[in-house]
Amino acid sequence: MGDRSDHCPHAGRSRAQRCVRRRRTCGRCRPAASRPAVSATPQTSVAETEPSSADLCRYGAGSVGMGLWVTVPGLLLLYFLTQILGVPAFLAGLTLLLPKLLDVVVHPLLGSLSDRQARRSGHRRGMLYWGLLLAVAWVALFTVPGGLTGTGAALWVGGCYVAGNLLFACFQVPYLTTPSDLRIDYHERTRVFTFRMVFLMLGLLGAGVAAPALVAAGGSAAYARMALLLAGVLVVSALLGLVGVRRLTERSGIRLPDDHRHSVLADVRAAWRDREFRALLLSYLCTNTTTHLFLAGVPFYARYVLHDKSFTALMMGAFLVPATLAAPIWLRVSRRIGKQRGLLLCQLAFLAGSLTLPVGGVAGPAVTAAVVVVMGAAFAGLQLLAFSMLPDAVAAAEARGAARAGAYTGVWTATEATGTAVGPYLYAAVLASAGFVSTTGDAVVAQSGTAHAALLLGFTVLPAGLMAVAWLFQRRYRLDPVAA
Repeated sequence: MGDRSDHCPHAGRSRAQRCVRRRRTCGRCRPAASRPAVSATPQTSVAETEPSSADLCRYGAGSVGMGLWVTVPGLLLLYFLTQILGVPAFLAGLTLLLPKLLDVVVHPLLGSLSDRQARRSGHRRGMLYWGLLLAVAWVALFTVPGGLTGTGAALWVGGCYVAGNLLFACFQVPYLTTPSDLRIDYHERTRVFTFRMVFLMLGLLGAGVAAPALVAAGGSAAYARMALLLAGVLVVSALLGLVGVRRLTERSGIRLPDDHRHSVLADVRAAWRDREFRALLLSYLCTNTTTHLFLAGVPFYARYVLHDKSFTALMMGAFLVPATLAAPIWLRVSRRIGKQRGLLLCQLAFLAGSLTLPVGGVAGPAVTAAVVVVMGAAFAGLQLLAFSMLPDAVAAAEARGAARAGAYTGVWTATEATGTAVGPYLYAAVLASAGFVSTTGDAVVAQSGTAHAALLLGFTVLPAGLMAVAWLFQRRYRLDPVAA
């Protein structure tokens, strides 16, 4: 019959993984499907084909819906629970915290499952399809049955939040693992995440401005309408992201996880023992906690410090427009001074901005807006540079013989989910400890001087302290060759 490689049906194609999926190999396909992971230090170029801008736009579009899911619950749920549904602040904080704590278990599990799926089929796209159902949980989250208030409303919102977080994780984990899978180099990873970050910021901007504007009328019906109007964005975004993942892995190649099967616990241990990854992870935990505490506090700051709840949308615009514009700038900065130095600079800028916000009530909205603009630009760097360091840590681990991109990403996204929950919870705890009074129907309730002080300090001094801790953890990171 001759050499099988001469008759390979996949010769010259980019989908050599079909041989893996069908449990057969051939001489021509074996190098593409089962070659060992590339030893990729940050300085090593391993690109087969650079991702095209069109494919990166498709991939990045998947982050628009992610931005919507992350931003709106973080921005509005605490206010929705305490000011619309009459849930006490402490119980509202638990309602946001407990569903996210489940993600600490779910995300590493999905990361390991994603690695197994990649070994079996040559790609990770299977779980991405579940993300299309996120829109259902999204609508239910803000459509609370009539008459439910207090504890009953908290149970409804909490249950929907659990379902939504699980569906979101099914999409998020393999989606964010893609840059670690691609056969691209140190700077190309940052380029991939730059596209992703621009679209993420567009999603954050659209959600952060549109959602508060859509619910400005107040009342539970306004929140239900807002959720229904924005649900289509989640579906379209997920579909585009799925196409982008497929195109990127076909064009630039994929580094498949190693053939060794690991338990979820073993994967978590391996990730935690990685010193550089651990420093990056702990820094990002504090950073993400800080930024989501900030998001949760914006509606309260606008209403009780600036004395106009309509400033919520304006503050989010002042925060997210610069964040969207600054992402490509941070890409250029990272090429000049390194990701590490750029990230440390962003953390210090956000810290300084937090300590400046207490003067907002006296100096007025214009000064507040200027400070928030700086914080928004820093926020873009906090996200872009931290996320682009994740595949660098994965590549360094692969160079040491451990290819577990999905496992590392699962631990990362679990940490991200924890920060997303802990930030609003900390702010809710500060409000509850100061005797903040909840209400229903967005009614105006007089708050004590202690509650006002706690509301302001929890929005300013507490985030500054958390960001200082993040900065200290980040200084332990030593993997960036430009900053070394």
